[in-house]
Amino acid sequence: MRWSYRIGRVAGIGIYVHATFLILLVWYGLAAYREGGTVAAAVAGVLFILAVFAVVVLHELGHALTAARYGIPTRDITLLPIGGVARLERMPREPRQELLIALAGPAVNAVLALLLYLLLAATGGMRSALELGTVGGGSGVRPFLAQLLSVNIWLALFNLIPAFPMDGGRVLRALLAMRSGNYARATEQAASLGRLFALLFAVLGLFVVHNPFLVFIALFVWLGAAGEAATVQTSSSLEGVPLDRLMITDVRTLSPSDPLSRAVQHILAGFQQDFPVVDDTGRVTGVLTRTDLMRSLAERGAESLVGDAMHRDFQTADPTEPVEHALARLRSCGCNVLPVVRGRELLGVLTMDNVGEYVMVQSALRGVRA
Repeated sequence: MRWSYRIGRVAGIGIYVHATFLILLVWYGLAAYREGGTVAAAVAGVLFILAVFAVVVLHELGHALTAARYGIPTRDITLLPIGGVARLERMPREPRQELLIALAGPAVNAVLALLLYLLLAATGGMRSALELGTVGGGSGVRPFLAQLLSVNIWLALFNLIPAFPMDGGRVLRALLAMRSGNYARATEQAASLGRLFALLFAVLGLFVVHNPFLVFIALFVWLGAAGEAATVQTSSSLEGVPLDRLMITDVRTLSPSDPLSRAVQHILAGFQQDFPVVDDTGRVTGVLTRTDLMRSLAERGAESLVGDAMHRDFQTADPTEPVEHALARLRSCGCNVLPVVRGRELLGVLTMDNVGEYVMVQSALRGVRA
């Protein structure tokens, strides 16, 4: 994710913080300073936010480490002002695995809440622990721990709301899929319930409690439900489809010795934006993207060579491999185009655009059959 900076690694998983997270720290520190009137109050406020996001990291690690048990690696965990995001290489298609991975995050919060409660109860009594368990319940170590107890309870309950993109939406989908055996249908049912929750949050936020944060959550839930449904629809359309069924075969190529002006002519004459670079023997030696082309035009001019501007480190695909595998590689490498080769021969290319077009065609055909 752009504007994200790595702050460490845990169990081989990179932990990143987004630049906008600093805005949250500054805002919360200023709010604590206005309320307490001292620098110590501001520092305490910032430390509390850092502690909360440490809890969020543990929550996301719960998902990541459980996924690792099923052979699903995690790319990274990124801290955003709205929470944490663990990017798994893929989501499990086995409902039981998804159920356990989804429950792992709230389970971490439940365990942390229990440990904090026992610690507070042992040091000051159970009633005292409950009285301290609200933000603003006092200053000192015990109020700080009591507030973390409340945060863990809130995170566990909020994430179990049965709506995407919260963990509860994935739990619901897993249960529905285990019952019906239809993963795509279970996703659509869970996404529909997520949209219903989004509307409920929006109505509450706008007309009942007049809380803009609820409206923000409603938008977050609505987009999450739509995104999850679209992702599964794409996966369902591509399941078992070989790459040669949808790759682009009418491809313009370039030679390393061509001037960049030739690539400009191809772009202006058609719709192709990225070009495989093929040497005199027919072997693919690089890829020239639109971004590389524009940067090189600005730096070197139109008569500079394609070989000086192209990417020499690139991914390729085999025409017989499943589209899902090639698509995952296309996403993970940050590439715009994936040359499809057999041996040394270029057969075509795969882009996100033609994958999207194939999915749209299949969705339309399913509608006609229905």
